[in-house]
Amino acid sequence: MDLTTVLGLIGAVVALLVSVFIDKGSLLSLMNLSAFVLVFGGTIAATVISFRGKDLRAVGQLFRIAFVAHEMDPVEVIHKLVTFAEFARREGLLALEARLDELDDRFARSGLEAVVDGVDPELVKNLMETELSFLEDRHKNAASILEIAGGYAPTMGIMGTVMGLVHVLANLTNAAALGPAIATAFTATLYGIGTANLFWLPLAAKLKNRHRQEVLVREIMLEGILSIQAGENPRMLEEKLLAFLPPGDRRHRERGGAQGGEQRDVAD
Repeated sequence: MDLTTVLGLIGAVVALLVSVFIDKGSLLSLMNLSAFVLVFGGTIAATVISFRGKDLRAVGQLFRIAFVAHEMDPVEVIHKLVTFAEFARREGLLALEARLDELDDRFARSGLEAVVDGVDPELVKNLMETELSFLEDRHKNAASILEIAGGYAPTMGIMGTVMGLVHVLANLTNAAALGPAIATAFTATLYGIGTANLFWLPLAAKLKNRHRQEVLVREIMLEGILSIQAGENPRMLEEKLLAFLPPGDRRHRERGGAQGGEQRDVAD
C-alpha cells in the first residue's frame, strides 16, 4: 500500500471536517443526495463518453497503481546491469542467455535477448525506443482519464448549484426556508470542486509521477543494455548510468567482493 496516497486522502478529508467544526457547522448541512448523484454520476458519465471502452477497462488498474506501491529501484537496476556487464566481459555475450531468467522485467529481458541473438545494435536501440515510446503513450492516456474526470467534476457541481437555485427561486414564498435551500444548492459546487482537487487530479498527478519514474528506469535499462552489447567497461558503465539519477540518489556499492557496501553521494 502506498502510504503517501492513503495518508494524503485521509488528510484532505480530515482537513475538511476540521474546518467544518471550527466554523461550528454541521456535517448534515453538507449532505445532499441529489448533488452527490449529479456530481459523481455526471462526472463518470461524461468521462465514459470521452474515451473508448477499451481504455476505460483499465480504470481499475489505474487505482491499483495509484494506491499500491510497486516501484523499481533505479539504483538496484543499475547494479544488476553492471553485474551483467561484468559477466559478459568475462564469459562473452552468448553466456548471458543462461542468466536471462534472473530478469523479471520484460523490457530488459527482451533487449538482452536481442543482444544475445546478435541483433545489430542500431536495431536493438530502435526496438527498445519504440517499445518505450508506446509505453509512454499508454501511460499518458491512462492519466488523462483521471484528469478529464477532474475537469468535469467542478462543472457538474456548478450545474447542480444552478439547478438548486432554480428550485429556490421558484419557491420564494417561504422566506424562512430560503437560506437553508440556497446553502443546500451550493453543496453541489463543494462536491464538484472538492472531488476534483482532492481525488481525481491528485490521483492523476500520482500516475504521472509513477510514469516518470518508470520511464527513467526504462531509459537506464536501454542505455545499459546497449553499453553491455558494446563491451564497455563495467565501472564506466556504472558511472554513466548513475548520471541519470539526482546526486542524492547515487548510492555506490564499493567494488571489492566481501568488502562491498553502499555509500551515498553528497547532494549538490
